[in-house]
Amino acid sequence: MTGPEIADVLGMALSTVSGILSSIDMGRLGRLGLEPARRYERARPGELIHIDIKKLGRIARVGHRITGLTGKRQAGYHRKADQLGWEFVHVAIDDATRLAYVEVLEDEKAITAIGFLRRAIAFFESHGMTVEAVMTDNGSAYRSTIHAIACKTLGLKHLRTRPYRPQTNGKAERFIRTMLGGWAYGAIYTNSADRAAALDGWLFTYNHRRKHAGIGRQTPITRLNNLLGTYS
Repeated sequence: MTGPEIADVLGMALSTVSGILSSIDMGRLGRLGLEPARRYERARPGELIHIDIKKLGRIARVGHRITGLTGKRQAGYHRKADQLGWEFVHVAIDDATRLAYVEVLEDEKAITAIGFLRRAIAFFESHGMTVEAVMTDNGSAYRSTIHAIACKTLGLKHLRTRPYRPQTNGKAERFIRTMLGGWAYGAIYTNSADRAAALDGWLFTYNHRRKHAGIGRQTPITRLNNLLGTYS
């Protein structure tokens, strides 16, 4: 959790929380050894949507960290049948408002990415945005011809990050870190289906209740409504 999040949960002044964190050398937890993210912000909702994919291991059952059992007592946890592979979390986040859309899908193939793109655009448009451009990394799905055709059909400009510089898609990276801490690793799940079922509730909280320091301590939905002039 960030300092502002801790202050909100505890009902304390941010300055008090910041002082405590600084006193225990946790005031600024940087991305050690990594190039800093490029700081910029688009002015209009929908002007730029950041898209990325995070791979998560499927959950077969509760593991030994929860049960306390190890070895043979863990009843075949390491059987091949329990090695279920991966799920792929596709994320889209608006640069200006931080409003986010997420789906857990079976793979990261081009056709899957295109389907996600269409549904993400529909989500943002349902909130009053006109999506103009998307930014992705240089994954094979995003470099495919059919993805280029899909962007053209949807009237989108497609921007890609510089090679070996994922920091240029920093808002998607930051969102993924928040998502992992708050949802994927933020609770105990008995299986992958339980984890996926918890996503909608977490995402609603993120979009409607979680205040973001990067947008003036507003929630994404409040920032969106203010920029669109829906309310002030």
